[in-house]
Amino acid sequence: MHVCLASTSPARLMLMRQAGIEPSARAPRVDEEAVIAEVEAREGRTLPPGEHVLLLARRKAADVVAALAEDEPGFEGLVVGGDSMFELDGEVLGKPYTPEAATARWHAMRGRTGTLHSGHSVFLVVPGAAPVEAHAVADAEVTFAADVTDAEIDAYVATGEPLLVAGAFTVDSLGGAFITRVVGDPSTVVGMSLSTVRRLAAELGVPWTRLWNRGDTAPAS
Repeated sequence: MHVCLASTSPARLMLMRQAGIEPSARAPRVDEEAVIAEVEAREGRTLPPGEHVLLLARRKAADVVAALAEDEPGFEGLVVGGDSMFELDGEVLGKPYTPEAATARWHAMRGRTGTLHSGHSVFLVVPGAAPVEAHAVADAEVTFAADVTDAEIDAYVATGEPLLVAGAFTVDSLGGAFITRVVGDPSTVVGMSLSTVRRLAAELGVPWTRLWNRGDTAPAS
């Protein structure tokens, strides 16, 4: 069964590939800030992290489902969308974008524990039938080393890696050496909880092993 990743995130694509799945990928046409602002204004409240990431994951997946209906009406398979954000002391920390913001984040995070929230939306798409969705949020606690030096922070920020990732860190690349503990599905911190996606696929009647299509993992036809 085909899988379309509603994301151009290299980390999410890598996770899928490591799990035996070679998906196609489409960039969702979703203005994330506008979506959150519109919902919060309508409801008169600030969305908590879990609702925030789930809303965006669902909007991204739904947008790609709609695009596939137009461009690939014969598509049959799963569409997977996700969104992540990091929370420390009740404050939501998204992508820092600038070296100054990333450096400040790391000074605040070292020696402490925060929570990575990851929203997941999986649609089952079958030609001639209405798409069916399952969704969930996965959380993982991340503890940062207390002895990370200012020089190490400066060097890490200078690589550019933390600028465009939620919370300003990675666990699967250069930032992994500065993380001492992860409680929860480790893949959640990379960008998408594989165990959660597996569960959602099962809710839609699709066994995880049906999605394997890389090399020797592909099931016999």
